[in-house]
Amino acid sequence: MHADTNHRFFGRPQAPTDPSEIRRIERWLATARVFLAVSALAAIYMDPTQLGHAPVAYGLLGIYLIHGVMVITLLRRRKQSTLAFRLLVHGADIVWPAFISVFAEGPRSPFFLFFFFVLAAAAYRWGLWETLSTAAAEVVLLWIESFVLLHLWSTQGKRLPWHALSGLQINVTEFEPKRLFMLSIYLLVMGLLLGYLAEQQRHLRAEKAVVTGMLAKVRVEAGLTGTLQRICKQILDMYGASRLLIASQEVNSHRTFLGELRSDDGALSDFTWLSSGPRDANRYLEDFPGEVCYAAHNGNRWTLTALDREGNQVPSASTDPLARLQERQSFQSMMAISFVFGSEWRGRVFVFNPSWRGETQEELRFLLDLFRQVGPAVYNVYLLHRLRRRAGAAERARVARELHDGAVQSLIAVEMQVDVLRRQAESSPEVVGGELDRIQGLLREEVLKLRELMQQMKSIDVDARRFLNVVRDAVERFERETGISARFVTDVEKLEMPDKVCREFLRIVQEGLVNVRKHSTARHALVRLSSSSSEWCLTLEDDGKGFPFSGRMSHDELEQIGKGPTIIKERVRLIEGGLTVESNPGLGTRLEIRVPKDGESSDEL
Repeated sequence: MHADTNHRFFGRPQAPTDPSEIRRIERWLATARVFLAVSALAAIYMDPTQLGHAPVAYGLLGIYLIHGVMVITLLRRRKQSTLAFRLLVHGADIVWPAFISVFAEGPRSPFFLFFFFVLAAAAYRWGLWETLSTAAAEVVLLWIESFVLLHLWSTQGKRLPWHALSGLQINVTEFEPKRLFMLSIYLLVMGLLLGYLAEQQRHLRAEKAVVTGMLAKVRVEAGLTGTLQRICKQILDMYGASRLLIASQEVNSHRTFLGELRSDDGALSDFTWLSSGPRDANRYLEDFPGEVCYAAHNGNRWTLTALDREGNQVPSASTDPLARLQERQSFQSMMAISFVFGSEWRGRVFVFNPSWRGETQEELRFLLDLFRQVGPAVYNVYLLHRLRRRAGAAERARVARELHDGAVQSLIAVEMQVDVLRRQAESSPEVVGGELDRIQGLLREEVLKLRELMQQMKSIDVDARRFLNVVRDAVERFERETGISARFVTDVEKLEMPDKVCREFLRIVQEGLVNVRKHSTARHALVRLSSSSSEWCLTLEDDGKGFPFSGRMSHDELEQIGKGPTIIKERVRLIEGGLTVESNPGLGTRLEIRVPKDGESSDEL
């Protein structure tokens, strides 16, 4: 886990704060500070009695306004808001409400918003304890002021509620202990509530960061084992646990699988699959209380907390399954959470000897929510891995059929013909030359078929930048291998074509050239690519025998009569293009594929 997220509060890692977000919060607070100062000046202008007509109070509010403007100016000029700068500004915000309250009418005055502002600023910047500390600092300052003012009042021997002290109009009545006690309680309660709300927001951000980090570790290219290793390492690091065990069972076959990740002296091992037997399903998957649970063993006594699927606590259940598990897996405490993937897999994840500070039920609810969001992503990796495995098996079976029905059968036939030719060589040597030419032609044909099969099996990674060169190389290779004159021409200088269209166009060119070699008996072939403002156009021409129909037919017309190149028609449909086939029996064929530019603007898979 990143170093910025290692700090734990109530058992959960905290999300790192983005510097740009800190700067944005400081700007909003600075704007609110200026607005508060302007509002205070407007308030005392409308009702000067709230500051006892003290001229110095107007000056103090003016200084506070200048202070707020300077903070905004510094934030706009500085690229980052450092911690020292924020602490300095916050310290000034703490001192100001206690100072202005000397001239105001206490809690009944609108200037009490200065107290609320500094508490809200602490909550926005930090969290619960910082906000409570701010409230406590305000209370301490108020009591110090109360002691000083009441001491001066008693030494002066005055009885009026308002007293002119050194030319300043001081409100001494509001600093009497009874009033100040209620004000202190009010500030502490408000600090507690604002801090709690801030801490809850931090917890939500932390949970979001953990889930996002987990989902980011779900990588298809890493495979199922690699993905599980990444996620399990983060869980062990997050809870400071010693081991993590995954027990799963395939519902149809009842096969049980165990996977383990260990943390030895802070060093994490690789995720490994363990051998398992039929009894493991009963030991790890049966009779555990709740959907998620936490159990701790103290001497001969178990402490158990279990929640159902909705996060509600379930009644205490038997601890016999925990005792049986402890016989196989040594631990002092353990968290376990169940999972079900579709109708195929069920299982449970065990986290041994976890440690956190906070409320157990809250942590179990978080773990339940975490697995609900990350579990389907891991299951998708499994499904995709299985799909790829099946696709690979199907492709291998197709290649085996192609080899068996094509190259293998032809080679067997050639072997038989060579054996016959060897026998005839002694009695009829004059026929050997002609037969060898025919066998050589058969071998050349099979070599071409094998190369075409290998070309079809290759994965294509082509984009608009490489497309023209790749097509040109394919046409030139076709000419070298077959002896058929072939050319590629284009009037496009800079191609801007989606990758999907590039891939399908290349496959269409390869399939078209294969058809020319196999079926057309042509001597010349031409591939042309052109572009207009609205579409791309690819044409393939040859001077062979053509299709068994005469004229020009569209894609739909070819579908109606069941004619035309099947594979090319499917590929044209994938890119939402149009196919036209023009055939002149004995004179040749022309295929024209048009793809609108606005129809394929993205590289869809």
